[in-house]
Amino acid sequence: MSETRRNIVLTGASRGIGHATVRRFSEAGWRIITCSREEAPPECRRDPNWTHHISADIGDAEGLDAFIEEAMNLLDGGPLHALVNNAGVSPKAPFKERLGCLNGDIGGWYDVFQLNFFAPLLLARGFAAALALGKGTIVNITSIAGHAIHPFAGSAYSTSKAALSALTREMAVEFAQLGVRVNAVAPGEIETAMLSPETEILLPRIPLHRLGTPDDVAQTVLFLCGDGASYVTGTEIFVTGGQHLYTP
Repeated sequence: MSETRRNIVLTGASRGIGHATVRRFSEAGWRIITCSREEAPPECRRDPNWTHHISADIGDAEGLDAFIEEAMNLLDGGPLHALVNNAGVSPKAPFKERLGCLNGDIGGWYDVFQLNFFAPLLLARGFAAALALGKGTIVNITSIAGHAIHPFAGSAYSTSKAALSALTREMAVEFAQLGVRVNAVAPGEIETAMLSPETEILLPRIPLHRLGTPDDVAQTVLFLCGDGASYVTGTEIFVTGGQHLYTP
């Protein structure tokens, strides 16, 4: 890959926030390597900046290792300028409830933490050398649910995102030794497939009185990966319309 253009690796790219983020980075001229469980939509394959999409389940150890290996081969010894850990899961218990402390199989908790917490850590480790070469940045997608009780998120999801917020702070200190910045973006109620149908009842608690869009998050991620944020690390930006200002 040419060193004259910036390279980004992004997980969970096939829809929602990930898909919107790919579009923003493509418009900015970045070269893009992505992964998701699903194939990229046909219109995205025609994007000349979307260099490669890898179908992989990074919630699985073998799938994650295979993704890192293939992406590193694509970088071909070149730099990586951004890693965006966007892939995440918020599963439901058998009775369609969010996975909590008293319902569902405890194995579901392990699955949630594997994708929402351990995958970002392992990806950061796997791409550390390439990120150091590019003096790049890592952006972890956390959640408002990681900071306060959320009526629809479920305990497994919320605690995994809280752990990712803490990991972001720790990574910011350790990766600074490599010249790599680490930040997080915490979305609120964003209009994606993960959004609960009952979410509209939360609108009175959102000062901007609207739901967010995937592009609201994507633009914040792009800012954190750009030169304008060159002195920003260890920070978590809330993209919530002000919802995080309220306590439960």
